Amino acid sequence: MFLKLDSYFLAPNTSVSLQLYNGTFEKSENVITRDRMLDARIVSNGMRAKVSDSLWTEKDSITFLNFQTGAEGTYVSGISTKPRSLTMDSEAFNTYLEHEGIYDMLEWRENNNTLDSSATERYSKHVKTIFQVGDSLTDDWQTNLGYPIELIPLANPYGLHTGDSIEVKLLFNGKPLTNQLVYADYKGHKDSHAHDSKASKEHTHGNAEPHSHENEDSNSKQHSHDEDSETHTHESIENNEEEHTHATGQKLRTNADGIIKVHLSADGIWYLQTIHLVHTKEEGLTHESNWTTLTFEVTHKHDASTHTHEHKHGGNNTLYIFLIGSILLVGVLFLWFNKKKSTNED
Repeated sequence: MFLKLDSYFLAPNTSVSLQLYNGTFEKSENVITRDRMLDARIVSNGMRAKVSDSLWTEKDSITFLNFQTGAEGTYVSGISTKPRSLTMDSEAFNTYLEHEGIYDMLEWRENNNTLDSSATERYSKHVKTIFQVGDSLTDDWQTNLGYPIELIPLANPYGLHTGDSIEVKLLFNGKPLTNQLVYADYKGHKDSHAHDSKASKEHTHGNAEPHSHENEDSNSKQHSHDEDSETHTHESIENNEEEHTHATGQKLRTNADGIIKVHLSADGIWYLQTIHLVHTKEEGLTHESNWTTLTFEVTHKHDASTHTHEHKHGGNNTLYIFLIGSILLVGVLFLWFNKKKSTNED
């Protein structure tokens, strides 16, 4: 689940539609109804505003939060969902672990000879996005929303640029979560800049066609934690897609302080994701998972002192107009002086 915007650089006092995707970063498979949301809020300039149910709409499997920005600043929005349970046979559960990149649990099952065991998992999702309104940077980027699992950057993403790195702390029940796999990826713009060729080759959706994990064939198996279904199945993997997984990009592991370091290798919308899946002895369950994602946008630095929020490509045209105008002005002055000289000579 991801909170997304078309652009993360917004003007003050303007209407915005924030998109809630449930599925992959590229495609939302179904909407999230209000009764599934435990918490939904927007944080700006030190104020935490709960989101009214009247601000939500749905279209084409996407849930939209329609709101008005206020004063300039760095904003945070978050959503936390109620837990649901689902049961999977052994094959479906193993495929799910592989697709979602939960390799620690998959390795545990292999080492403990439990690959043939089914699973009943309780899961919930807790997502955040950080976006910039106007030019003034504020401290709201570091807000702890108090979700069961949460990614909190240790620097304002909008004080950084392509080629920089950012440290992010992962909290579980308010404490640093160590040795946890976290994935960091991005969706680049058409004219995006990459400052590290090696890092940018790790994985990019920049100019590629969006991919979907949903097979349109009604006889195929789908892969999704469907918020409106009590069942969970997995999309079949073709032989040529064995490495295809939801967990793409930089593969990072939190240190003893629960911190990862993400190299922001290219312009684009960056998204971090992790699933903390553990065993549980609670009656009727075998596992419990908490999902979290964080999204923000990164752009390149234009010069030593300025940063433009809107990347419009009209700068060259302006330069050409200026040059042509200057040439015309020089030509007019030349003709005027020649004419004046001729008049004086006469």
